[in-house]
Amino acid sequence: MYQLMCGALVVLILMLQARLWLGEASITHIWRLQDEIEEQTFENDRLKDRNQVLEAEVLDLKSGLESIEERARSELGMIKEGETFYLLVDDKKK
Repeated sequence: MYQLMCGALVVLILMLQARLWLGEASITHIWRLQDEIEEQTFENDRLKDRNQVLEAEVLDLKSGLESIEERARSELGMIKEGETFYLLVDDKKK
């Protein structure tokens, strides 16, 4: 009877250990989830910083014509009346 109880306890302990290390809510699964949370938190912080930069840019565009003019000049090649636009072509790109 004693050996049967010891055998049952060993089997029970092995089953519990298997669930602890290999089951759906295992320790390794929890560690992976904690790593994912850390990575997602880092990504969220990065995106918050980016959003702040974009929000500042939007406010700048809404508040002043100078920033709109600067963007039109650099991105669209617009010029003021009376100015001459020169485009320098690189011969090496041919």
